[in-house]
Amino acid sequence: MIRQVEIARICRAEWGRLLAALIRDLGDFDLAEEALQEAFASALEAWRDGVPKNARGWLYKAARHDAIDRLRRTARFAGKKAELAAQPLPRVPSPEELYEETAVPDERLRLIFTCCHPALAPEAQVALTLRTLCGLATEEIARAFLVPVPTMAQRLVRAKTKIRTAGIPYVVPEAKDLPERLGQVMAVLYLVFNEGHSASRGAALVRDDVCAEAIRLARLVRELLREPVPELDGLLALMLLHDSRRRARMDPAGNLVLLGDQDRSLWDPAEIEEGRALLREALGRGPAGPYALEAAIAAVHADAARAEDTDWAQIAGLYDLLHALHPSPVVALNRAVAVAMGQGAAAGLPLVDALEDELAGYHLWHATRADLLRRLGRRFEAAAAYRRARELSGNEIERRFLDRRLTEVQDRLQSAPAGGRAEHK
Repeated sequence: MIRQVEIARICRAEWGRLLAALIRDLGDFDLAEEALQEAFASALEAWRDGVPKNARGWLYKAARHDAIDRLRRTARFAGKKAELAAQPLPRVPSPEELYEETAVPDERLRLIFTCCHPALAPEAQVALTLRTLCGLATEEIARAFLVPVPTMAQRLVRAKTKIRTAGIPYVVPEAKDLPERLGQVMAVLYLVFNEGHSASRGAALVRDDVCAEAIRLARLVRELLREPVPELDGLLALMLLHDSRRRARMDPAGNLVLLGDQDRSLWDPAEIEEGRALLREALGRGPAGPYALEAAIAAVHADAARAEDTDWAQIAGLYDLLHALHPSPVVALNRAVAVAMGQGAAAGLPLVDALEDELAGYHLWHATRADLLRRLGRRFEAAAAYRRARELSGNEIERRFLDRRLTEVQDRLQSAPAGGRAEHK
């Protein structure tokens, strides 16, 4: 069991780097992914006496050998063999070299730009990068996009097919081509960070490794560009400001702690300061884009020493600007929360209810509505909304939080005097 947990940890940490290197070697997304999955399966048997000194190198070599074996067993081998002969594969490190941490080339930035090629549909660009670079399951990506799993699976298949048939190059674009590609790269990084910051599935609320990967890649892209890009600065600021709260988002028992209840002394001051500095740079170079506006909202939260000091009117105004630039039902939902926090639940509930047609399948819409109904004393309706939110949530920690809220509402319903009105909270 311990070995399985350790291998799962290595998979999360190394998947993107290993897959990117294998795609560079093999020129085939599916073959690289199949071979890497087989390498991890082999590790379960081969590492009975412990994890090797350089697990990354072991997995890289095992996956590469498995891919070659697969090619030999298929009708594709003749054509692929000629192709590989024409373009020799990078040299495989020797067994001794595989013990070095740098033995496996870091091709993740190249992979991002390949996945974000303009020949691919925008939604496919983001989905493919989340799948290949971060190893997110198709179910997790579908949840991020609020689409059915079969729909997302088809997007991924079509994207890989397009890369193969169109001969999309596996390269970092030249400087002159970077601007048109940068928008989708930023969208990818944004969704990668969101998945890490609030994991859609599993037992962890925050996936630290995914957050760190998104921040690292944002820094890499920022360094690659010759001229400052305000929105990229805004995106990195947004990530840092949100990531600064990571240690306060769960209590010692592993329970979710809402923003208003967090111990703000646990927020990371270095990340907050760096985020603020990047935001100032972004706002100083021109009108704020969507990422800079989201960073500005996070900065307002960081400016409040106590939850009750939060300037909710300013936050609602920033969401108005964000919605004008980037209309989205989720943005509208967040604005409704800001209105409810600043003006009361009665002011926010109609704004939330107006989004039902667009967000009825989104667990946070039901959770938000449940909270407002609870605060208004409408506990029968609140209980139903909490149940639905719980059904739709794929994260265990979120479900535990919703269970606690549901229990509180039900307990108050049972203790209310017959025929009496429950008190408003």
